[in-house]
Amino acid sequence: MILTIIIVVLSLIILMSLHEMGHFLLARKFGITVPEFGIGYPPRIWGKKIGDTIYSINWLPLGAFVKILGEDETEKKTEGSFASKPLWQRALVLFGGVASFWVIAFLIITILAGISGVPTAVSDSFNGTGKETPKVQIFSVAKNSPADLSGIKTGDIIQVLSITQELETNNEPSVFANKIEEVQQFISDHKGEEINLFLKREDENLNVQVVPRVDPPKGEGALGIALARVAHMQVAWYASPWIGLKITALQTKDIPVQWYELIKKKINKVPTPEVQLVGPVGLGQIMGQALGQGAGNYLMLVAIIAIYLAFFNLLPIPALDGGRLLFIAIEAVIKKPVNPKVEQKITAVFFIVLILMALIFTFQDIRRLF
Repeated sequence: MILTIIIVVLSLIILMSLHEMGHFLLARKFGITVPEFGIGYPPRIWGKKIGDTIYSINWLPLGAFVKILGEDETEKKTEGSFASKPLWQRALVLFGGVASFWVIAFLIITILAGISGVPTAVSDSFNGTGKETPKVQIFSVAKNSPADLSGIKTGDIIQVLSITQELETNNEPSVFANKIEEVQQFISDHKGEEINLFLKREDENLNVQVVPRVDPPKGEGALGIALARVAHMQVAWYASPWIGLKITALQTKDIPVQWYELIKKKINKVPTPEVQLVGPVGLGQIMGQALGQGAGNYLMLVAIIAIYLAFFNLLPIPALDGGRLLFIAIEAVIKKPVNPKVEQKITAVFFIVLILMALIFTFQDIRRLF
């Protein structure tokens, strides 16, 4: 357990450090002074100055940071500062951190595709590669849910579903689990009835009986499981960069589609038990579960998290890179910088909102654990 926590925390720190490295490298490329590049947050454990930059390791393992000279300046333009550079260079410095997430995802997927194959989440409309049919896999299991109490585990593959009573009398054919929507519909149609789940766990075939809840807790489905449709893609090493690029692009494209479908369901008041918003604790728990399924599954999850972080960071929300890019776009339109006090106040408000949201999600994560 301790080793799992250490691996998960280190993975997130590495992700955030490489994100900040994207900002750092482009800032240095354009001659912008960078006073400090730090892993973790102060107080400082160790630091060494090389050239104009202090490279530090800090006590709080909450990510990483890069201090860029004049990053908050808009009127005073010190030589070598961020504010003294042209708009396009400032925009690239900000975008560099976002792009690093996509680069990380691409490299992970490329390496996996060429060595062991890539377990890839695909949509219900994906028909397979011809070599392997996509499978419906259990992505997470809620604590004390019917699935949890019946022994179902993260990583189990659902092969067939059937009603226990009908199975005994052969009155109803089994439902083969090929798509997430089919599995969810079957479970929804048989709430309160005992059903059979025929599962595959590594090399073992299991038959589990479970009763979907009629009135599940908010944020959980009738069984308490989250599902993913997974295809395993493996190619020759020389073709793996194309697979890395293709899957990274497809995963990026799927994010706004998924968000659109979720928002549409919320507006139409359609229940979304399959969707569960998580904070840092919940994310760590999911990563820990993926680690238990093997290094390939874990690294693929890290790649997907990197893609989500890239997309999230690009949102035009002040306090995120996308918000700061928005201010640069406004400056380009109005031909002068946004009032620095106004920008700082707006950014501070949104920063507080993001922190509060993270705390709320963390509280929900902890409550689900117990």
